[in-house]
Amino acid sequence: MLVQKVKYVLWAADYQRCLHFYRDLFGGTITMEREVWSEIIIAGATIGVHGGVEGKRTWTGLSFQLDDLRAGIARLTECGGALTAEPNDTPEDPLHLAMCIDTEGNEFMMTQSRH
Repeated sequence: MLVQKVKYVLWAADYQRCLHFYRDLFGGTITMEREVWSEIIIAGATIGVHGGVEGKRTWTGLSFQLDDLRAGIARLTECGGALTAEPNDTPEDPLHLAMCIDTEGNEFMMTQSRH
């Protein structure tokens, strides 16, 4: 047996809105687009989008490490997403983690290395 691909699945009431959110936010490449199942590749990882579901708010466990978290947060809101809470930024604990929500209610993290 040979594993061909590992996919992470998100649920979406509107699969096109979900795909376009991740494409626009992270520069992903949509490789398959169908109402029931679609796929987008971001930084070499495949995210499957299962369309036609309720779109309830759901924690995904998904995390994206960025080189500039502040730019990511600004882009998040431009693309229709939101923060679930404002991230902390103190001299003792520099900004490195943002809890986010996409257009379909999927919660994810954006992080930045603490250097």
